[in-house]
Amino acid sequence: MLNRTLLQFVAEPNCTLRCRGNMKTTVLTHEIQTSNLESESGFTLIELLIVMSIMLILMALAVPQMLKVKKNANQTSAVQTMRTIGSAELSYASSYPGSGFGCPLSVLGGDPKSGAPTAQAAQLLDAQLASTGQKSGYTFTVTCGSKTTINNQDVYNSVEIFGVPQTVGKTGDNGYCSDENNVIKIDVTGGTNCTQSIQ
Repeated sequence: MLNRTLLQFVAEPNCTLRCRGNMKTTVLTHEIQTSNLESESGFTLIELLIVMSIMLILMALAVPQMLKVKKNANQTSAVQTMRTIGSAELSYASSYPGSGFGCPLSVLGGDPKSGAPTAQAAQLLDAQLASTGQKSGYTFTVTCGSKTTINNQDVYNSVEIFGVPQTVGKTGDNGYCSDENNVIKIDVTGGTNCTQSIQ
């Protein structure tokens, strides 16, 4: 409630010129009503739809870029994994000259808790990578090359290492190949026909 005072000038009756009047004070009482807009809270449907449409536009722009970054990270990881497998093959060949290079990929792995490394479980690679051959959207395989037989033991003189994306275009674009010299080449179609050197 708000009280206001109103001053009114009331002239004396029967006075024509230069008459003095009396000032009368009147107290007026007004109730101030709050408007409906001030008491409402929240958002309108239009405001919510505008915000949601802006979020959808931003997501439409961001998701393809995020997938591209993920694919590039997978490819970088694949190149590093190829180098790691190549180094493990060279270590295997020097540690077990009676076997040559390690074929298949699983012989490069093994659980360190199971005991000392052997030619069947050299413990040179992560056990998960060696057993499944998969890492960061790529599948890795080791193919044995030429061999010689010494004392009824096969000694592999060469090896080929392949890394291909699990889904070409989604988990990676390039396929990677390497050999016993640990030189990595690329197949830009995602296969194993590698012709271009890594730069």
